[in-house]
Amino acid sequence: MPIPATPPGVVTVPSIYPVADTTALLADAATARGLTIFATIDFSGDAAAVGLSMHDARLLIVGNPKGGTPAMVACPLAALDLPLKLLVWADARGDVRVGYNAPGYLQDRYGLSDDLARPLGIVRELVSDALRPP
Repeated sequence: MPIPATPPGVVTVPSIYPVADTTALLADAATARGLTIFATIDFSGDAAAVGLSMHDARLLIVGNPKGGTPAMVACPLAALDLPLKLLVWADARGDVRVGYNAPGYLQDRYGLSDDLARPLGIVRELVSDALRPP
């Protein structure tokens, strides 16, 4: 079965910046908002290290334990998607995009109340702020 260009529940946003710059802008915006950068995974770099190639791709894992912990207490399986993840990748044409799980999708997926899901909405603001043209 072919994978849809954008699966349900996933938001993709174009970036005018290269993958490394986009990732750095997102990390800076996250830090400015008081979020913790838990990890950055360089998928393409890791692939190259074992002799494989792929288009540039990085995963930024960010969050705020104060916002995410209550959701994970209410539904422990929410930890599968928390902290929040932002995938930054270049496609075959070199176009760069950022993808993340839609907050509403996560809310529905785990049956979170509006109060528990509200902190997840920061991902939209983060991406919007970070990718704003100079």
